[in-house]
Amino acid sequence: MNIVAKDMLLGSGKLTVMVKDSIDIQGFKTLSGSRALENSAPAAQNAEVIDRILNADCVITAKTNLHELAFGITGINHAFGTPINPKYSDLIPGGSSSGSAAAVAAHLADFALGTDTGGSIRMPAACCGVYGLKPTFGRVSRKGVHPAQSSLDCVGPFANSVDMIETAMQIIDPTFVKTACVTAPKLAWLNVEADTVVTECIESFLEKAKVSVTTVEVPSFQAAFHAGMQIINYENWQAYADLTRTGLIGADVQARLLKAAETTVEQVQQAEQIKTQFIQEIDVLLEQYDALILPTLPQIPPKVADAENTVAFLNLTALVRPFNLSGHPAISIPLETKNGLPVGLQIVAKQHADAQLCAITKFVVKAAQ
Repeated sequence: MNIVAKDMLLGSGKLTVMVKDSIDIQGFKTLSGSRALENSAPAAQNAEVIDRILNADCVITAKTNLHELAFGITGINHAFGTPINPKYSDLIPGGSSSGSAAAVAAHLADFALGTDTGGSIRMPAACCGVYGLKPTFGRVSRKGVHPAQSSLDCVGPFANSVDMIETAMQIIDPTFVKTACVTAPKLAWLNVEADTVVTECIESFLEKAKVSVTTVEVPSFQAAFHAGMQIINYENWQAYADLTRTGLIGADVQARLLKAAETTVEQVQQAEQIKTQFIQEIDVLLEQYDALILPTLPQIPPKVADAENTVAFLNLTALVRPFNLSGHPAISIPLETKNGLPVGLQIVAKQHADAQLCAITKFVVKAAQ
């Protein structure tokens, strides 16, 4: 995590905020965790979300490190350091918004901003044992966020409570209005593949909360996972191709970018067709149920020492990336196994039902206490 100079204390309010270093703050370079951007010019103006944070009289205390170019899932960064997972020090902090999740887990900020293109808020939230919300696509401004163009990326908050997630959303999204507490939401369990230790942890939590769920299937779920990767690969190559010629990108991201260069327009067009189908399937379910629930990650996060090969762990995004493709809001709730290992419970709601999603989350969490 990169703590910045004191002159970044631009506000004087009660809430402290840290910001992923792929989001522009005027006068500071936006490095996106990469030495390839060290010679870039400082940002000429704030990203829109930064102006909203400052207008709310919050204090921005730091920019946070990330998996290089926000193109990785482990959070490991050899250029500027891998953020330590405060609650589970041997395990990866998760990527790409690793520093923001770690900062909140360490109680260094009231909330932090991350970005989520293929799970990059929800994954580190699950790894670090905090809440993380990916809002509905397009709901929170991406003006001043890198890369500039993305069909899937969302800016969203990390916090240690749903109440603070709601507060953060009210600040960064002027259209967000808190919803009154819900009672007995109708929930569907999305039948997906996950390790037994993960599903047993979630089942125990739901039993404690006395929440009953109906199991449902989404035929195109796995296809949506792969389609999301095609779009991410294509768009990241468009954004960062020039940087691959600098010799300054880390080996793992360099290799993934060069592989991404092989993605064709035809593959992206096929991915868009799958996107349409997947959205329809999810929307049909969300006409019948208030929300869908499933694990955030299909397994316990790996140890940092075992996670150098990002490609080997891409399946960690199997349950989060599809909802980047569909654009639905999704939140990760921190749970823990009997052995004290992190598990995330993911809840997904209708598009633009972000406030209702938070209300459902609060109901479930309170019911389990």
